[in-house]
Amino acid sequence: MIVRIMGEGQLEVSDDEVSALNGLDDAVEQAVEAGDHEVFAEALGTLLTRVRELGRPVGEDFLHDSDLILPPPDATLEEVRALLGDDGLIPG
Repeated sequence: MIVRIMGEGQLEVSDDEVSALNGLDDAVEQAVEAGDHEVFAEALGTLLTRVRELGRPVGEDFLHDSDLILPPPDATLEEVRALLGDDGLIPG
């Protein structure tokens, strides 16, 4: 799966790893729903760090749509609230 972190580029993350990220996504979603800016910032940072750890950078010459787009690390709670779908940021 190709994951884009807005403002940073694309990473290839195995499907098995994406499903493991759902718990971190749940923490982001819960913080957004609670309106807790501090917990939100920590949860989003943890999610993005884990994606960077698990992902393999995709070369800039690789032209492929992203399967999943995540907000940048400096995204606000309100910006992420607008991005959340029924399944959070990561479907599944």
